[in-house]
Amino acid sequence: MTESTSTWINADRFAGISSSRHAIVLDAGKEKIGNSPMELVLIGLCGCTASDVVSILRKKREPFTSIEVHARAERASEPPTVYTEIHLTYRIGGNVSKKAVEDAVRLSEEKYCSVAAMLNKTAKISYTIEYVATNPEQVD
Repeated sequence: MTESTSTWINADRFAGISSSRHAIVLDAGKEKIGNSPMELVLIGLCGCTASDVVSILRKKREPFTSIEVHARAERASEPPTVYTEIHLTYRIGGNVSKKAVEDAVRLSEEKYCSVAAMLNKTAKISYTIEYVATNPEQVD
C-alpha cells in the first residue's frame, strides 16, 4: 500500500510526502514555487515509462548510455481540466538496436506503465523516439 499526505504551507503551497518519506513542494497557484499537481502527474508518467524502458533494455543487454523522456500535454478547456493529449519523446543514447528500443517503449506504453494506463482513460498518448548514438553509423 502506498500513502501520501499534502499539508498546506501558505498561499497555494503544500508539502507533499509519501510512503517513501521523501518530501516535495507543490504550488497550485501562480507563483510557481514548486511543481503543480498536474505537472507532477506528467513527471510521474515520464519516470514510470523511463524506468520500464531502462529495465527492458537492461534485460536485453542493450548498450544504452542515456534515456530521457519528455512530455508535452494538452488539457481540457473546462473543469476538470484533465489531460486530453500527451506526446512523449524518448531520447535514447548509445549504440542500441532500434527494434529493441521500439519494443521496450511499446511494452511500457501498452503493458507495464501504470501511470500511462491511468492517463489513457482521458488522454490520447502518442510518442516518438529519437536516437542519440555515440557513432550514428552503428545504430541499426
